[in-house]
Amino acid sequence: MSGTRAFRLAHWVSDTVNGLRLKTARRWKFIPQTVAYQGYGSTEWVRVLGRVVLTSKPVPGSKAERLVQNGNQNFRGWRAFTSVPVQFTEVEILLGGVTTRVHADRGGLVDTVVPVALTPGWHTATLRAEGTEPVEARIFVISADTRLGIVSDIDDTIMVTALPRPFLALWNTFVLNERARMATPGMAVLMDRLKVEHPEAPVLYLSTGPWNAAPTLARFIARNLYPSGALLLTDWGLTHDRWFRSGQEHKRRNLELLAQEFPNMRWLLFGDNGQHDEEIYSGFAQEHPDRVAAIGIRQLSASEAVFAGGHSDSGDHSGSSVPWIYSPDGAGLAKGLQDLDLL
Repeated sequence: MSGTRAFRLAHWVSDTVNGLRLKTARRWKFIPQTVAYQGYGSTEWVRVLGRVVLTSKPVPGSKAERLVQNGNQNFRGWRAFTSVPVQFTEVEILLGGVTTRVHADRGGLVDTVVPVALTPGWHTATLRAEGTEPVEARIFVISADTRLGIVSDIDDTIMVTALPRPFLALWNTFVLNERARMATPGMAVLMDRLKVEHPEAPVLYLSTGPWNAAPTLARFIARNLYPSGALLLTDWGLTHDRWFRSGQEHKRRNLELLAQEFPNMRWLLFGDNGQHDEEIYSGFAQEHPDRVAAIGIRQLSASEAVFAGGHSDSGDHSGSSVPWIYSPDGAGLAKGLQDLDLL
C-alpha cells in the first residue's frame, strides 16, 4: 500500500473511531464545552488557542461534583482524557471589538492568528462554539520594544515527572493526582526573579504534552508560583504525513515560529538533558544565534537519567556564540544567568 493510501486509511480509521466516541459521549449525556487557553501576540495580531470537546458532567451529589464546587484539585490524571474532541466545528472569537470565526481542526483544537490592534499588556478574548457557553482566554500582548522572552520545557524542567519513563509516564499522566506532582527545586524562584528583572518578558511553556493535560498543567504552574504563560502543547495522533505526531518537530516548529513573529527578540531557553532539548535548542541557536540570549539545561540526577534512558549528548558548545548553563536545579541556573548579567 502506498504511503498516501495508508495515511488516507489511517485518517478514515481515526475519524471513524472519533465518530463512535462522539456517539457514545452523546448517549452518555456528555455536554459540549469550549475550552480557552492563554494566548500571546503583538500589538498587531494575537495567537488564540482553544479546544472544543464533549465532556462529562459530574453526577449531582457525587464526589467529583463536590471537588469542582470546592475548587479542589485532587483529581486523578485520567479524568483529563475522558473528553472527546469535536472536529471542525465553528468557533467565534471576540477580541478588541473584532469578531473572528474559525473552525477547529481534526483534534478539536483552535490555533489561529487574529489580526487586531491592541496595546501591550493583558487582554481578554471570548471564545464560543455552537451549543457551548462563552469562555474567556487571557492574551498577553508583547510590546514592540521588548527584547527578551522566556521559553521553558515543562516535564523534568519545571516539573519533576521523568516523562520518558515508559511505565511511570503512564502512572504520572493517568493515575497520579495532580497535587502529587513536584516542582523542580529552585525553578519557580528563578522564573520569578527573571520576571522581576524583565517584567515585560513573555513566558511560553513549550512541551510535548497533550492538550488534554493543559488545565492540569496550568493549575500546576499557578499553584507552584511559576509566572503565567501560554502553553504550547500538541495532540497525540495523526498528521497529514505521519502516523504519530513528532514532539521534536513540534518544538522546532514553534521555536521557528517565534523567531519569525518577533524578529527583534532574544530568548532564554530552558530544558533538560533527558530528552531532546539540547539537540533542538542547539539547532535553533546555530540557525539563529542572534535570537538566543542563553540556554539553561537542567541536569537529571543519575537515577532520573537511568529511567529516562540516559543523558542526552550535550556536545561541545565551546565554539558556540550562545552561552550554555548546566545545573541540577534553579539555583545553579540562576547563578549562571547572574554571571551573564541576565539576572
